[in-house]
Amino acid sequence: MSQTAIEMADIIRHCGDAFLARFGHRISLHQRRVLFDIANCRTAAMGGHVEVCDTCGTQRNAYNSCRNRHCPKCMGSARWRWTAQREAELLPVPYFHVVFTLPHLLAPLALANPRVVYDLLFRATAETLREVAADPKHLGASVGFLAVLHTWGQKLNHHPHIHCIVPAGGLSPDQTRWVPASETFFLPNKVLSRVFRGKFLDLLYRSFAVGELTLTGQLTSLGPRLAFKRYLKRAKSQDWVVDSRRPFGGPEVVLRYLARYTHRVAIANSRLVDLVDGRVRFRYKDYADDNRWKTLSLTGVEFIRRFLLHVLPPGFTRIRYYGFLANRGRTERLQRCRQLLGDASPPALSTLESSAEATDESAAGSGEHPLRCPHCGRDQMRVLRASPRRFVSAQVLFGPVAAWDTS
Repeated sequence: MSQTAIEMADIIRHCGDAFLARFGHRISLHQRRVLFDIANCRTAAMGGHVEVCDTCGTQRNAYNSCRNRHCPKCMGSARWRWTAQREAELLPVPYFHVVFTLPHLLAPLALANPRVVYDLLFRATAETLREVAADPKHLGASVGFLAVLHTWGQKLNHHPHIHCIVPAGGLSPDQTRWVPASETFFLPNKVLSRVFRGKFLDLLYRSFAVGELTLTGQLTSLGPRLAFKRYLKRAKSQDWVVDSRRPFGGPEVVLRYLARYTHRVAIANSRLVDLVDGRVRFRYKDYADDNRWKTLSLTGVEFIRRFLLHVLPPGFTRIRYYGFLANRGRTERLQRCRQLLGDASPPALSTLESSAEATDESAAGSGEHPLRCPHCGRDQMRVLRASPRRFVSAQVLFGPVAAWDTS
């Protein structure tokens, strides 16, 4: 196969059988389901529907999206819905972007124990930000922030890290004042790094001590308590990377940045170049070379293997909220923040993003609103008739990729 525009689905259909022949015994049913969903997204296997525009009467037939959160084509509608919800929570202050990265030494442990280790990564990140910000030597305030887990690097390598979006300031301990952060500086990276390292390693050892970690394969040698302590000592001797970046511009910039980081998958279809003789070429940004865009070539089997490294456990929450943005009591705490900032009313939802009836089936995956009528561009498309998604048994998923076509 050779073409100028390909999708992840094309790679799975053409290279999936070779991948399953080599790695099928090592992947889970959940990972097989991800491959199946992406390969069949917006095909007859997912069912279909007829949409109508109530303004101009335009109708169109469409197959449903797979709604899998790892699918490059299925994040458009979710992104618009989520962004509309977050828009009402923005405060009239600058926002900082802080990234906490897990060292490469600990990455194999995370791959073998994703649910446990990624949970610890969230916990250590949140405790670090809240503790350092509360210290009177730094900010002396209670902060609020959202945290998003990413597990990939530009080359699809395993690179777990958490992006935090933080308002520049917080509530005083007695909640009677808004304590502003500097317009150009939030919290010291070195302090964040050392606190983060200590908290994560302590939490990791506790999980090991109560038997929460699976240590098989190349990790078997870490089973004895003394060996695991040596492993943690090596990790402690390294410098851990925490990067606090300069603040954003206005609220619109914050929203675009939020949507960009929260609803991203391991690789977008737009980065895929071609598939020729079983090899995939895709673009990546080389941060070590002045952020230049380059092209990498991998076999289709290796490409799929790397992609599956970033499939999260079923039901795992990859976007979490902390401090005064924590889910419980968020509305009341945000209202208090606005009162202290002299901005009592939240921003109104934009007409473009305020629809509560957005459906993934309508998502176009482009930069434009995925629900608008393609003819008049005024109203959102409404589902007129629908046919259900077809049932796929586990036996089908464990068969060859050709058997996945249930049309």
